[in-house]
Amino acid sequence: MSAVANGTFTPRPGGAPLHRQVLAQARMEARLMLRNGEQLLLAVVIPVIVLVGAVAGSARVGLDLDGRPVDVFTPGVLALAVMSTAFTSLAIATGFERRYGVIKRLGSSPLPRTGLLAGKVLALLLVELLQLVVVGGVALLLGWSPATSAAAVAGAVATAALGTAAFAALGLFVAGVLRAEATLAAANLVYLLLLAGGAVVLPATAYGGFGEVVRWLPSGALGGGMRDALIDGQVALLPLAVLAGWAALGTVLTARTFKWE
Repeated sequence: MSAVANGTFTPRPGGAPLHRQVLAQARMEARLMLRNGEQLLLAVVIPVIVLVGAVAGSARVGLDLDGRPVDVFTPGVLALAVMSTAFTSLAIATGFERRYGVIKRLGSSPLPRTGLLAGKVLALLLVELLQLVVVGGVALLLGWSPATSAAAVAGAVATAALGTAAFAALGLFVAGVLRAEATLAAANLVYLLLLAGGAVVLPATAYGGFGEVVRWLPSGALGGGMRDALIDGQVALLPLAVLAGWAALGTVLTARTFKWE
């Protein structure tokens, strides 16, 4: 009776602390992303196929590379994995969530809208960690020998983080202004164009004179920064500055144009 009188079993209405809400949202977003066959294909399967195909076919194509194919291609494929998750997967998922009213309902929940976006970004980081394990594991089996100095690790982490921020901001911008079907088409088209001509997997030097242009794209900066870190073992400031600029631009565009329904 005293326990009841003291209110031990009395419910406590109200939302959980913000950090717990964000973590719960991130776990749910990551599970949904990995349960979706198309998202899993973009996140894990395609990067692995690109890596194996590029390493196996480089000798036949006759590419002039500055090192062993597996060492040159792996940083680019890791950059491709970040791009596929932070841009394509996020844009498509968010676009259809807008269409079905999920975003609108979550926006009216105890989780603030900034917390919802933070949960999405944290989920991206969890999926990217899985991608690193899978793609990195396959690359090691193929003989990959990355730079492992403190500068290399710092450069790779900083590039991946800013790349995630840049592509996530751009993905949310696309998802916030286009209808779901248009977002699906646009996100996949941009992904394919950047894969083919955005200096993600291949170095910018492989594009001749056009390489000076693609260095300033978020894809070129992400791929170049990863190569500088994992091949040369250094923190490249120019790619980081380019990614920071794209992240700022995408954030401003998203804040001004994103529609929750």
